[in-house]
Amino acid sequence: MIEYIKGELTELTPALATIEAAGIGYGLNISLNTFSAIQGKKEVKLYVYESIREDAHLLYGFVNKKEREMFLLLITVSGVGANTARMMLSGMSVAELCNAISTGNAKLIQGIKGIGKMTAQRIIVDLRDKIVTLGISDEIPAGGQMAAPVNNQVKDEAIAALTMLGFAPAPTQKVVLQILQAQPDAPVEQVVKLALKQIK
Repeated sequence: MIEYIKGELTELTPALATIEAAGIGYGLNISLNTFSAIQGKKEVKLYVYESIREDAHLLYGFVNKKEREMFLLLITVSGVGANTARMMLSGMSVAELCNAISTGNAKLIQGIKGIGKMTAQRIIVDLRDKIVTLGISDEIPAGGQMAAPVNNQVKDEAIAALTMLGFAPAPTQKVVLQILQAQPDAPVEQVVKLALKQIK
């Protein structure tokens, strides 16, 4: 079993990272979260999941153990394969996914391409207790809630406004949540203005 691969990042696309270690180039399937984290780096260390099938031997790379743990939990759910799990980790960060699962937000999970209503509900039912037990997300304490409660109406309106302006939902939500956790009483307009300065 390969635990991790550390070496020179020789090629990088949003879906694949090639790392050269000891003269061998390893092609690792990655999420957008991992892509963002390693972009611009020369030396990288990615934690590995090996998928060995009759027709293929695939490697999946993760920027940290928490992302890999989340991936491993997702693929235990009926109807969620490795590519779907990777898609989910591209659409949301581990913390966002944990929050959606722990609060039972099936609608948010359904927003990810390829996830239907039944699959979203199955993910929540199967993983709600497991993510708390494993402590995958620092943002989710034992109680299963976000560290700081946020005004969901303000959050939803701010995300909707920013999405209409052409920003991608996943990074938008991340920034909006950070702003609301720092300033719980901020009105929608202020959240949107602050988010516009932060979203890359």
